[in-house]
Amino acid sequence: MCGFVCLWNIGDESLAEKMVSKIAHRGPDAVEVVRGQGAPVVMAHCRLSIIGPEDGRQPIWDKGDLLVANGEIYNHADLRAILGESAFETESDSESILHLFRSGELRWIARLDGMFAFVLATKTRIIAARDPLGIKPLYMARIGGGLAFASELKAFDGIEVEAVEAIGPGMLYDSRDGLRQWYRTPHGAAEEEPGLDVEAVAGELRLVLDEAVAKWMLADVEVGSFLSGGLDSSIIAALAARLAPYRLKTFAVGTEGSADLAAAREVAAHIGSDHYEEVFTARDVARVLPHVIYHLESADVDLVRSAVPTHFAARLAARHVKAVLTGEGADELFAGYTYHHGYADHPHELAQELTRSLNAMHNINLQRVDRVTMAESLEARTPFLDRDLIDFAQSIPATLKMRRTDPEARESTGPTTEKWILRKAVADLLPESLVWRKKAQFDEGSGTVAALEEALMIVSGADAPLDRAAEAALYERLLREAFETPERILAAAGTWESEERVSAE
Repeated sequence: MCGFVCLWNIGDESLAEKMVSKIAHRGPDAVEVVRGQGAPVVMAHCRLSIIGPEDGRQPIWDKGDLLVANGEIYNHADLRAILGESAFETESDSESILHLFRSGELRWIARLDGMFAFVLATKTRIIAARDPLGIKPLYMARIGGGLAFASELKAFDGIEVEAVEAIGPGMLYDSRDGLRQWYRTPHGAAEEEPGLDVEAVAGELRLVLDEAVAKWMLADVEVGSFLSGGLDSSIIAALAARLAPYRLKTFAVGTEGSADLAAAREVAAHIGSDHYEEVFTARDVARVLPHVIYHLESADVDLVRSAVPTHFAARLAARHVKAVLTGEGADELFAGYTYHHGYADHPHELAQELTRSLNAMHNINLQRVDRVTMAESLEARTPFLDRDLIDFAQSIPATLKMRRTDPEARESTGPTTEKWILRKAVADLLPESLVWRKKAQFDEGSGTVAALEEALMIVSGADAPLDRAAEAALYERLLREAFETPERILAAAGTWESEERVSAE
């Protein structure tokens, strides 16, 4: 895990150093700035050592080609075996990107399995690409006749550039061929086929989940797990506790007496993890709010609200581990949000909405998780967004995700249960009371909503709680104060929006 800057046809090492210094929090273990030999490129990299800690420094230089990468390639051992171990100079998983490119396969990038963003330069080409759902960030801008790439928007702050744009999820830019989409999220299935064996579907889902967690725990350092006490993080932590060759460390945060802290303790005791928790107050929230907004690179109300507990969880975890697993992605895959209940009798619309929300994660929840954890030099991993798990989950009918739990109830009556097939798949893994517990938003269960209301009064000096418009205005003011060129940040920021179905009845 790391951050990087790349300048193509811009021979300015001091500029690269200035830009990478603004994202140095992403990689405190080493910082390198390298000018290409024979290639018109300058690359800067700040590293958080996770795989190949002894010899995995970047940029990776080999035979005139230069590479910087952010993230993890989980199938790098398989790629080494296929490409030939003798070609590799380091133990870094990122080096497999370089040799796979050299293999000459037309769709070589599709062989990469993991979360990643990278820039690869040869003497005549620059190539930049991003993982299927955009778990890891990548931005591009033009400076004069050249191109600049960076892991975060703040690297461009105060620098004279043309419009900064994100390279989208599953996209690859090639200076020779332009931009292309190398990955497309499979469309979700809607209704069950006659005779579908639901038990078999749940059983297979469990196997795919097991494999995903095992894959995303790959590291040369210890990996911990966020544990809010909700279903998603509890599933990941429970599976990780079974797979880890050490006693898993879990991390929970909340206000005094919050539901999340109590639920997390129950889960930690059940799975036998080494559990850590931290209580925060409204004054703590007021103190960290400018820091959170600066690193989040967004003033969106919903993102800020959810980023606050993520910050405290990341700060706590970073004291003990370098990487953590999170439950991000389960709601989008298995219909976990409150508004999804409105689709209970409209499975085709639900399948479309889940696919849409998966494709929108990159600049909302995934941006929050990446920026806020990396601000604390912590790598966050999202096993629910494993490529094989996405493929399988999208093949599961929407009717098994949002399901009417009373088989005798007529259409449009009776209770509905979100993430039903996921709950069924893990029924033996966790206490029944948790498996079928109704979802609470992270900012609600952790007590952040009440603490934030008081914190906003402290920051603004108001005598009464702020309404949503005033809250949004305060976040935007804090963001503007944090950046030299705030319009550039605001223009690129994502906004959480649901396409709630309006009933025609």
